[in-house]
Amino acid sequence: MNRARILVQVALLLFATPSIAFAHLVNSGLGPFYDGALHLLLSPGDLLGLVAVALLAGLRGASAGRLTVLVLPITWLLGGLLGFSLPGTLALPWLSVLSFVILGALVAADVKLAPQLVAALAGLYGALHGVLNGVALAAIDAGPSALSGIVLTVFTIALLTSAAVVSLRVAWSRIAVRVIGSWVVAVGILMLGWLAQGNAA
Repeated sequence: MNRARILVQVALLLFATPSIAFAHLVNSGLGPFYDGALHLLLSPGDLLGLVAVALLAGLRGASAGRLTVLVLPITWLLGGLLGFSLPGTLALPWLSVLSFVILGALVAADVKLAPQLVAALAGLYGALHGVLNGVALAAIDAGPSALSGIVLTVFTIALLTSAAVVSLRVAWSRIAVRVIGSWVVAVGILMLGWLAQGNAA
């Protein structure tokens, strides 16, 4: 009886084992739009900076939040469209990580920036990561539908995060936001260390 149970469990395990695995979920079969959204949510280099710039906009008030929510997805979209036409070998891991480390540091330090400057930083971040996403999508023949999934997810996260931070009034809650910024910096420093170790090897 035990032997039969073990055979059934082994058979079920073999049937459940995937035959193909992808590093990026743009090929997962959920459809290009949702694959793009999942790609963003499962890419720490993109997601951490997105959260950091939304936190920064929220700390700087409603005006900065509104400008950021408008500028960030537009520049991400334009960068992505540009990335479709660039060579598939474009990779800027150092710049990608440094971009969200800087944004995290600005959140942690609670730097007082004008709303227009916050929106400009969001635009630069969106353009850079849009280009990188566009290049990655073009390399696997994913089209504008996947990019639109990324851009809509960028818009949603930026809107919800910045609005949540703008509404904070208690001092300790704003300190908690700054702590999240410091965690973004810490993750970025770890990633820079991994990049340096990989280049040294």
